[in-house]
Amino acid sequence: MNRNQKLLLIIIGFCMLVVLGIIAFNVFMPKPEIKPNDIEVSQRSVEEEPAQPEQEQTEEVKVKEFVNIFFIGKNDHNEEVYKAVKREYNKEVDGSKIRFAVYSLINGPKQAEKERGVYTEIPPYSQVINITEQSNKIIINLNSSFVNGGGADSLYKRLYQLIKTVKQNTSIPVYLYIDGQKADVVGGEGLMITQLLSNSSLEN
Repeated sequence: MNRNQKLLLIIIGFCMLVVLGIIAFNVFMPKPEIKPNDIEVSQRSVEEEPAQPEQEQTEEVKVKEFVNIFFIGKNDHNEEVYKAVKREYNKEVDGSKIRFAVYSLINGPKQAEKERGVYTEIPPYSQVINITEQSNKIIINLNSSFVNGGGADSLYKRLYQLIKTVKQNTSIPVYLYIDGQKADVVGGEGLMITQLLSNSSLEN
């Protein structure tokens, strides 16, 4: 073995010792503890989202309200009677119960109600001029078509439709006006009305 070969072996041996030393250092030396906060966000394999709190159900269950409108129909014995028809009522849309009830009465029964045999004695051209609501009284002002035509029997029935409807939907005294005047005597037959409106208003 010549001199050059001996030198090469020495160099190779030295390199092997260095490599073995590095390996031994990594194996036997204690490793620093890695904490979650030391990891960069970009190194995380799963993106964590904060837990969303459960939403409480705050939707309120609205109770439906109804008003009774009095029309006319037949009972099981084919006798003519006053029929109370329920109409769904929404205060936010329809205003007061008495206002909604009177307008519904003047407008007459709906088609589905007519198909069940419900009808009205209120003439088709009857209109509400205005309804004045005060703390101590309510004035219902209708046009003259409400009291014209149909004869005494029809007039009597339509007035009772109105009386029963208003008494069902308010405890405040109610007065009937026709074309802006208090209605004491109405119709061609001179039907007398005792006011405020009550179940005995037509008993004169």
